[in-house]
Amino acid sequence: MSKIRQERTAEQIRMILSDLLNREVSDPRLQDLTVTRTWVDRELQVADVYLNALGDESREAEVMVALAKAGGFLRHELAQRMSLRVMPELRFYWDPTLAHAEEVDQILNNLDIPDEEESGTADT
Repeated sequence: MSKIRQERTAEQIRMILSDLLNREVSDPRLQDLTVTRTWVDRELQVADVYLNALGDESREAEVMVALAKAGGFLRHELAQRMSLRVMPELRFYWDPTLAHAEEVDQILNNLDIPDEEESGTADT
């Protein structure tokens, strides 16, 4: 399987799942989710889907339980919208990237870096 087809399939799955989660899933636990990235194996048998609830890390457990229940519906809907011989198995993961980025941002904001003029190393 070509790398380009793998990437195109992963991107198509990401876009369709985002649309399904925003418009067609009625479970309130799956509201306001963002599909951050997807990865599909070379044989197109497995699709890893990474999601986040826009900075609300406390919802991780309930979202993962809801996704386990909605996985069959989502896979069926994907199969209806995509032209693949076999629809990949969907595996859902919580994406901690946004939380890590927020932590790094807080650390950087809390750094106490003196101005050049204060430290006495200003060029004159």
